[in-house]
Amino acid sequence: MSTERRVVVLISGRGSNLGALLEARLPLQVVAVISHRADAAGLGLALERGIPTRVIPAGAYAERKDFDRALQQAIDGFSPDLVVLAGFMRILTPEFVAHYQGRLLNIHPSLLPSFPGLHTHRRALAEGVAVHGCTVHFVTTELDRGPIVAQGVVPVWAEDDEASLAARVLHMEHRLFPHVLRGWAENRWVLRADGQVRWRDDSQEQNLRLLWAGASR
Repeated sequence: MSTERRVVVLISGRGSNLGALLEARLPLQVVAVISHRADAAGLGLALERGIPTRVIPAGAYAERKDFDRALQQAIDGFSPDLVVLAGFMRILTPEFVAHYQGRLLNIHPSLLPSFPGLHTHRRALAEGVAVHGCTVHFVTTELDRGPIVAQGVVPVWAEDDEASLAARVLHMEHRLFPHVLRGWAENRWVLRADGQVRWRDDSQEQNLRLLWAGASR
């Protein structure tokens, strides 16, 4: 029996972050990939690797809480140690979040607490920020406000538009998410009782919590 930690990944679309996690060959086991959309391209990535997939169609449920119960049942069937939201575009009910408290990670395309919610790149450009990026954080009942595990920072150039900035941030997401999950699998960070994340490598803590893309183009 494998002693690797077990992860279920939730996706909504192309699964680019899922692909980055699989390519990183992390010391963990992705035991299932689940989506609310049967046409999510990321399901194909999972099947190519022999990873079980499930589709819980959101349209089959009249209320969000009923969908979340079905999703929870599917997830729990794989007994995961961690549930990872990799581009999962659904707002989850408090009951679902409470069930996975301390075991539910998301990646968000901004440097939280700045720009929670949608259209983060457009809003960053409108605000004229010099840097932008992405955040891996725990999911709580308050949208995009859970404890931050790590962040990745990219520069914003004067000639950027929404598409170019989004592409740069996505590239950073593909670095940051595997970095965080490797750290989790190797017990290099922990969510403390006070709700703060502490990386165990104290001498390098800031470097472990922050990835920087550099200023070169």
